[in-house]
Amino acid sequence: MNLDSTHVVVTGAAGGIGRALARRFHAAGAHLTISDLDTETDTARLVAVSQELNAKRPGSAVALATDISTRDGNAALITFARQNFGEVDLFFANAGVGMGTDLASTTDHAWETSFNVNVHAHRWAAEMLMPEWLDRGRGYFCSTASAAGLLAQIGSAPYSVTKHAAVAFAEWLSITYHDRGIRVSCLCPQGVNTNMLNPPDMSANAGTNKSFASAGDVVKAAGAVLEPEDVAEAVLAAIESEQFLILPHPEVATYMGTRATQHERWLGGMRKLQARVFGS
Repeated sequence: MNLDSTHVVVTGAAGGIGRALARRFHAAGAHLTISDLDTETDTARLVAVSQELNAKRPGSAVALATDISTRDGNAALITFARQNFGEVDLFFANAGVGMGTDLASTTDHAWETSFNVNVHAHRWAAEMLMPEWLDRGRGYFCSTASAAGLLAQIGSAPYSVTKHAAVAFAEWLSITYHDRGIRVSCLCPQGVNTNMLNPPDMSANAGTNKSFASAGDVVKAAGAVLEPEDVAEAVLAAIESEQFLILPHPEVATYMGTRATQHERWLGGMRKLQARVFGS
């Protein structure tokens, strides 16, 4: 897919991978509708991104602060996008959350929020866009999952489970709608230099949030930590070639092979890794 003169929606665009995607898609010629949380900090950062894009190409970007963890929030975003730039050509469900630890320590709220943002937001957006896309015979849905969705996440049960679900939903979309003109890509990075991997308040919370801090250290040790701009370049190349699985970290494919062909050995290795990280 050539993004020149297309209309692209990106969620979670106030920073990190989402901001890098918005910038890269804009440089490729797209008009952007971007969104993030309706908080004072996120809204300010989101508006700054839209102003930056419009400074380069006036009238090429709009921003909406909304809660995509709800069906209504997704509906508001898609309605807003259509009102400003017409039909959506590419929807990038990038927003995600990393919450919770083990079963005893993770609240229902953490589970529900993780499913709503990491999975249901993808489903709600796809449900709303699919009738239009099927009528046109074309449309593109992208989602950010994680290497954890192909492998596993030590520490956070909700993150691991919901990212697996995000990959599965993207696969289902591709299987179900590819022959009707719908294209799907799923981004599964490992370590990326964002606030999710390096929270600004990590030094203050590391003592009470050992699980999150240690899991981040594992990700950093497992391979290169890429910059969001590196990931955006890989994503653009994949979209242009209409490739389903986007692996900015090539070593993830190797880990997937081991998991698929030597599953018991892989599980044992993950248990050993967990014991080294958490001491139990």
